[in-house]
Amino acid sequence: MLIKEFKNQFFTDLKGLYPQTEIQSFFNLIIEYKLGLTRIDVALQPEFDILENDVTFLNNALIKLSKSTPIQYILGETEFFDLVFKTNSNVLIPRPETAELVQSIIDDHKNSGEIKILDIGTGSGCIAISLAKNLPNAKVYAIDVSAEALKTATENAILNNASVKFIETDILNSEELPGNFDVIVSNPPYVREAEKQHMEKNVLDNEPHLALFVEDDNPLIFYNKIGDLAKNHLTKNGNLYFEINQYLGKETAELISQKGFKNVQIKKDIFGEDRMLKSSI
Repeated sequence: MLIKEFKNQFFTDLKGLYPQTEIQSFFNLIIEYKLGLTRIDVALQPEFDILENDVTFLNNALIKLSKSTPIQYILGETEFFDLVFKTNSNVLIPRPETAELVQSIIDDHKNSGEIKILDIGTGSGCIAISLAKNLPNAKVYAIDVSAEALKTATENAILNNASVKFIETDILNSEELPGNFDVIVSNPPYVREAEKQHMEKNVLDNEPHLALFVEDDNPLIFYNKIGDLAKNHLTKNGNLYFEINQYLGKETAELISQKGFKNVQIKKDIFGEDRMLKSSI
């Protein structure tokens, strides 16, 4: 099959399912991933003959996209904070908002001496690994309840030559953390069941619900537990960082303030939504 033929098929099959610009982006990503061809290469070589094995992969990728499988899961990887992370259905796909949280921590601590950082609910390891790579004086620990997620996170640490200690722990049933820390960060489950109706189908059908959802009657369960543990395991003037539900910013800030944390600040993300919370002890 010629690449121009596959491109025509690709755009025809996905028309109406995604915006045109997104279809183009998917096409560029898949072609560069599998064939090593850039957008310019494709434009200059419309008669490029795709090998049969590659055609099979490309057609399978097209079928998965038509069924709303995220491109990151199809390729098995994504980029986050200028690093490549393996992705699969056991971990959430790293998002731009989370990169803002990482950047905030780096900005606050880039001139610090040796510090200890704990990432709670690490998933793919994107927060912990990005911090380890960008804060060379940091000792980074990361915990998660999912053994499969930790397996992926460990692979990502190796892939990116990052030093992170991973620990399997159910935070809701923990009374202690693995030591004291200067920074504790978490992007815990925070989407209420009632909010499912507003979410994209490809998220609901593919990403792990364990890492996404909380019960409507106790949406701050993870913030409450982590706040309690952080009180006893943050060093003096240590910082607690959260990614938060944009609809529950005020409630989350009040909860953390009531626990005795000071300088509680909410920051907006690139979309203008309340998304990050920072406090100190």
